Amino acid sequence: MATENYLLLGQKKRMIEGLREKGITDENVLGAFDKMERHLFLESLLWPRAYEDEALKLATDQTISKPSTVAFQSQLLEVSKGMKVLEIGTGSGFQAAILYAMGARVFTVERQITLFNRTRPLLSKLAPTVVTRYGDGFKGFPQFAPYDRVIVTCGAPEIPQALVEQLVVGGIMVIPVGEESQVMKRIVKISDSEYDEEDFGDFVFVPMLKERVRR
Repeated sequence: MATENYLLLGQKKRMIEGLREKGITDENVLGAFDKMERHLFLESLLWPRAYEDEALKLATDQTISKPSTVAFQSQLLEVSKGMKVLEIGTGSGFQAAILYAMGARVFTVERQITLFNRTRPLLSKLAPTVVTRYGDGFKGFPQFAPYDRVIVTCGAPEIPQALVEQLVVGGIMVIPVGEESQVMKRIVKISDSEYDEEDFGDFVFVPMLKERVRR
C-alpha cells in the first residue's frame, strides 16, 4: 500500500503540472487538487487511471469528469473562501470536494439514489461540511438559497430558471448547455430580471435530466 500511495502521489503531481499546462492559473483551484485524492472517489480497479486527464465511468452510466474539466469549471466560478456554492450533479463527489477544498460552503444535489447513497458518506468523511441532497437538480436547493455561485456538472438542455433565481445578484453560474454536446457558459446575474452570458468552448457531459431516480 505504501508503494501504491507513493506512485499515486507522483501521478497526482504530474496531473497538477498538466493542469497548469492547460491554462489553469487559479492557485486556489490548483491547491484544492493538491489537497484532494481523486482516486478515493473511484472504485479501486480504476485507481491506476485516477490521475490521467480522462473521464471515467461511475455507477448508473454516469461519469467522473476529466480533471481538466473540473479545474476549468472551478476556475470559471471565481470562488473565494466562505462563498455559498450550489452544485447540480453530485456524481462521484469529486467536484464538491474540490470546491470544499477551495474554502466554499458547498450544497450539492444528486438525482440518482445509487450515486447519492454511495457519495454521501464519502463526502461526510473527506469534505465534512458539504450539504448533500437527493433531488431534482432543475429545482435547485431552495432551502439554502441564495447562492454566490452555481455550478452544473451535467449537460442542460437550457438554462434552468430556478437556478438563476437561486443565484444572488452579481453571482456567477457555470453550466454546460446543449443536447448532444454542450457549450460551457458563464452566467453573471445582473439583476432579478437579466443576466449576461459568456461562452467558453465545447464539451460533452452526461445529460441533465428531471425527476429523481430510485434505482
